[in-house]
Amino acid sequence: MIRFLFIPFFLFLISAVYSINIEGVVRDAQTGELLIGANVFIKNNKSNGTTSGLDGSFVLKNINADKVVLVCSYISYQTIEKELNVPANGIQKLALNLVSYENELSDVVVTASNKTTDVGVRAIERLSSNVLNVVGARSIEISPDFTVASVLGRISGVVMDRNSSGEAEYAVLRGMDKRYNITLVNGLKISSPNNKQRFVPLNIFPSELLDRLEVSKSRSAEIEGDATGGAVNMIMKDAPSRFTLKTNLATGYNTALLDREFSTFKSKQITQSTPFEINGKESYATMADFGNVFYAPTTIQPLPNIAAGISVGNRYSNNKLGIILAANYSNINKGVNTDYFSNFMPQQESTLRIDEYKKRIYSENQQQYGLHAKADYVFNKKHSLEWYNFLVANNNTQVRYSNSVNYNGYYNPAIGNEDLSQQIRLRSYNQFVFASSLHGKHEFNKRFNLKWSTLYSRAGANRPDQSYINIDILRENFVDKVQLDGDGSIRDWEHNTDNDFTFSTHAEYNLLQKDIKLKLMAGGLFRYKFRDNFYVAYRFKPVDTNQTFDTVDEINWAVLTPKAIVNPSTYKANEVIGSGYLQTKLTFSDIEIITGVRVEHTNQGYEMAYPNAGESATGGQIYTDILPNVQVKYTPRNDMNWRAIYYRSLNRPGYFEIVPYQIQEEEYIEYGNKDLKRTLIDNVDIRWEYFPKPTDQLFIAAFYKKINSPIEYSYHSVNNRQYGYGLKNLGDVQNIGLEIDFIKYIRIFGIKANYTFTHSAITTSKVYYGKDENGNTRALTANQTRPLVGQAAHIANLSLILKDVNHGWDAQLAASYIGDKIEIVSRFLDADYWEKANFQLDFSLEKSFKIGLSVFAKANNLLNSPRIRYVKTHNSYNDNFYLQNTDNTLIRKEVYRQTITIGLRYRL
Repeated sequence: MIRFLFIPFFLFLISAVYSINIEGVVRDAQTGELLIGANVFIKNNKSNGTTSGLDGSFVLKNINADKVVLVCSYISYQTIEKELNVPANGIQKLALNLVSYENELSDVVVTASNKTTDVGVRAIERLSSNVLNVVGARSIEISPDFTVASVLGRISGVVMDRNSSGEAEYAVLRGMDKRYNITLVNGLKISSPNNKQRFVPLNIFPSELLDRLEVSKSRSAEIEGDATGGAVNMIMKDAPSRFTLKTNLATGYNTALLDREFSTFKSKQITQSTPFEINGKESYATMADFGNVFYAPTTIQPLPNIAAGISVGNRYSNNKLGIILAANYSNINKGVNTDYFSNFMPQQESTLRIDEYKKRIYSENQQQYGLHAKADYVFNKKHSLEWYNFLVANNNTQVRYSNSVNYNGYYNPAIGNEDLSQQIRLRSYNQFVFASSLHGKHEFNKRFNLKWSTLYSRAGANRPDQSYINIDILRENFVDKVQLDGDGSIRDWEHNTDNDFTFSTHAEYNLLQKDIKLKLMAGGLFRYKFRDNFYVAYRFKPVDTNQTFDTVDEINWAVLTPKAIVNPSTYKANEVIGSGYLQTKLTFSDIEIITGVRVEHTNQGYEMAYPNAGESATGGQIYTDILPNVQVKYTPRNDMNWRAIYYRSLNRPGYFEIVPYQIQEEEYIEYGNKDLKRTLIDNVDIRWEYFPKPTDQLFIAAFYKKINSPIEYSYHSVNNRQYGYGLKNLGDVQNIGLEIDFIKYIRIFGIKANYTFTHSAITTSKVYYGKDENGNTRALTANQTRPLVGQAAHIANLSLILKDVNHGWDAQLAASYIGDKIEIVSRFLDADYWEKANFQLDFSLEKSFKIGLSVFAKANNLLNSPRIRYVKTHNSYNDNFYLQNTDNTLIRKEVYRQTITIGLRYRL
């Protein structure tokens, strides 16, 4: 099936070679920008016509006349006619320059925005003062991607962290972990539904709600100070200049579900609130409070995936009022198969031993929706208001079967002896992000203008009644004895909300001279953030561990902990950030110099409802940082820039990260760190930019980051007795990198390619077991150097593009490569968890018709690329076990299979 998706792509490659008589380009007469999709034809013979391609060029062939009148027309431009002499045997080359109409109503000028097209986004990159990469709405639409996270993964220097279902979720920019990046909507930071950290999951944002996606890889003073790797700014849809209606409908399937069962459960039936919440913390729970059952999963053949969206917009009141409404919904089923190995470090050896294997089978239903409403009112040329609202949500239902084999002691499969177990986990997880913002723009005179914004943002997550059902299976002489785990099973509840109130201003004063321009800028921001998190659990014990049952809802249970189990995860946190900045922008000749300083004051606090023994229930941190920036931009030609930038940034601990907690997670103990300090980073960027055509670009960039006391997730000792995972400030590190970004269009063909190299070296102390001078085995330490967590040394993306406007075809074959990267730092020498290099191939195809209808197809993960986590050392002991006879130690392997989608779009 997959090979048929490539047939149209290669047919167009073959048809590219033909004889020609007339060729040329179509440009805007005033700006010189190339116009894509302009109609070019012979007068009185429209059948001999074409449209301008991605590079603004057109070709007419087989002209059967000595003289012709060439006609060129384009929406919002004056049609021109040009009389030509056609060479008998050769090529007539010419440039057609179109003059645009001005649509002026009273004192409001309305022009069509091109900031979503390839030409428009290249212009944004060229004119920006920061190091910027932009992806426009149309490029997003015809790409193989559905979410903002997937689109972001195509940008140079970006690696996406993936969740357990294989979906891109968080961005690692320029080798800097997700904690070093910020997420903005229309320029303002939004709340996070994450229950511990600040970062925002980007997979819950449908890409169809965007006008464009901007990634700023440098920071000037008006950008908040915690944008180290970059700031991901989602610019949402604007009201169009005329009535516009767009709809889409798609369906598809994850091929993993073609040859395996899909498990689900009715999430609405589960217990939404616990007796602890309803009756108070002193209440005693009974099975009646939980419906007297553990809810059981059922097996179904899932329906095909579905995705739908609609947007409608127009301008009213003589174009002063613009309104756009948009909505998006998807219902997606996924299947993931995972091999997972737990391990330990034996004192007699220096490499890890495998001690348990788990085969995990995930069945996941994901329902997402997004709502978007935006209104703007233009009072006149100098004053305007914009009110924007959005809501995105992700409702996820997951069933996980985990079948385990314990390799210790009893394990002897040759004679049929194995210690087996099964765990069934039922999870319902819901996330949402809401934001409402009001923006004002005011130009009081030619010298002074002011912008201001207010934002209320609320995010949250709810994970009610997560259930674990544990079953023991003792296989003796090939005969299985099935029992319920006598230690019982857990059900837990957790929910959190995050609220942001933000006000920001930006003022500019222009000192206008003949050859020198000086702009003075000043502004500030105030944000109050409040977060609360609730967690409670109950343990249940089977009434009889030997009872028989066909489905788990037939098991008889008793509440083993009638008073709920609590831990420090129930907490409240608040944060007040006040910042101000001053900045100057000096422009003369071909040089732009920006100097600025931003001051940020942070007051961060927390209150635990149930602190660990010996810890205070309250705490916090207060600090002030001065963050300078200097930017130089040299433009020797209109199509070329040189940039040199220095800026300082910071990384704050997350709200929960400074809480001194100790929590037993599913597979490890996790610790908080009340002594965790902020990280300060000095950044230097140099980039050369070349725009040979308005749609083409070549960027070559180098960057350097000196990171003082980076915050990293590692396995370490908390009190020299207990070990677990948590965050620490580790030794200083330097991060350097090189980026190459290339885009080129020739007629109907295009290529987008980028490559990023990053290198960092951080040296920390690791533990290993060895002999002391007396021959006794003891824990010793040695320094080991490694890269930053989440940083891949090599990242590459390549997209081959076909865009035939004349015949309505768009196609894209997109490949991405991400090199090896560390996922988890171990306390042991040579025992860090790495993620193996990954190569992924995706494809998209679209056919548009003149009636406004288009048909499209997307195919993701064509090569079925797995996600593999491993340790770079090998213990010969592990050779006896499944999947372990390699030079490394396999820890985890996830297989996602392909997802195929077909759909329709309609534009009015």
